[in-house]
Amino acid sequence: MNKKEGLGMVRTKFFTFAEGTNKLVLSSGQRIGPITLAYETYGSLDKDKSNAILIAHALSGDAHAAGFQEGDKKPGWWDVMIGPHKAFDTTKYFVICSNVLGGCKGTTGPSSINPKTNKPYALEFPLITVSDMVNAQKYLIDHLGIKKLLCAAGGSMGGMQALQWVASYPECVRSVIPIATAWKHSPQQIAFDEVGRQAVMADPAWKKGNYYGDTKPERGLAVARMIGHITYMSDQSMEEKFSRKLKDKNYSFSFTADFEVEGYLRYRGDSFVKRFDANSYLYITKAMDYFDLSGGKLILQGKDIDTRFLMIAFQSDWLYPAYQSREIVHFLKTRFANVTSCEIKSSYGHDAFLLENDEQAHLIKHFLKSTHNQTKDEKR
Repeated sequence: MNKKEGLGMVRTKFFTFAEGTNKLVLSSGQRIGPITLAYETYGSLDKDKSNAILIAHALSGDAHAAGFQEGDKKPGWWDVMIGPHKAFDTTKYFVICSNVLGGCKGTTGPSSINPKTNKPYALEFPLITVSDMVNAQKYLIDHLGIKKLLCAAGGSMGGMQALQWVASYPECVRSVIPIATAWKHSPQQIAFDEVGRQAVMADPAWKKGNYYGDTKPERGLAVARMIGHITYMSDQSMEEKFSRKLKDKNYSFSFTADFEVEGYLRYRGDSFVKRFDANSYLYITKAMDYFDLSGGKLILQGKDIDTRFLMIAFQSDWLYPAYQSREIVHFLKTRFANVTSCEIKSSYGHDAFLLENDEQAHLIKHFLKSTHNQTKDEKR
């Protein structure tokens, strides 16, 4: 991709809050501060600050959603969707993406320095929830002077954050686009997360989380990531991409990677450990497992909201099956919410929200346009 196309060069910014005695109170009842959030912005904020869109990332994402930074070989993780005339059109909208609380790419998390000890928090970092992540984002939105987001959007865990905005701050978000997500983790989803966590904690180098400044638990985290990548793809996409192709002409009759799919998973695992913190993986997956807005918690009984919803799911996604989106849509209709839903045909599995761009972009463009026009009409 030509760096002159799209957003070009971008930079990450940092916002610190919850300083002194004004610590952030977490869902667990524990308090933490100061907190630094890493974030990026694209486009320009309108004079009335009504065109702001918050993009929430998935488990392994970060604030660098689009454009290029110094040394980048590839643009941000959702560059195909964010930029001039793309789905999240930066000629019209002011797009914000922040790294989640508990992360490891500039936002306060277990690898950050604990001001009480001047050492990394490690497991002294308190357990967090998706609600805590959104509460931290609200501080950033307030800091930017935005009273009401035009939209909160994201896929997978990003979709959970979008839904949490509705539950926590319905008056502060005009619309949400939850993609390939659920309003609670199923036993199977929790099980996959737990296997990943156990892989990390079984690595001798983990040392109960106290590995900073020493050998990192790379093998355990790599295995966790390999498990994750299997769930992100579909049987069809794996067959089309790999089938039973061998790396060499013949079997090695050893435990090396004979098959291309083995080599792919090992590459993905080894790449992941170079950019992600093992403890952050534990904390963020646990936050996803704690997430639960079912049973009326998304919109409380008797509470009217004017938030618009665009629910997007993918038919081949077996990690976050389309039925989980349908459950949310059914509930929203019982609350007479303004909801549009679409199940996109795709062979990519859960990864489709990052790869299936054309139809997804078409839906998002029209949804945002109608929401923005409605906002303008209300102000006249």
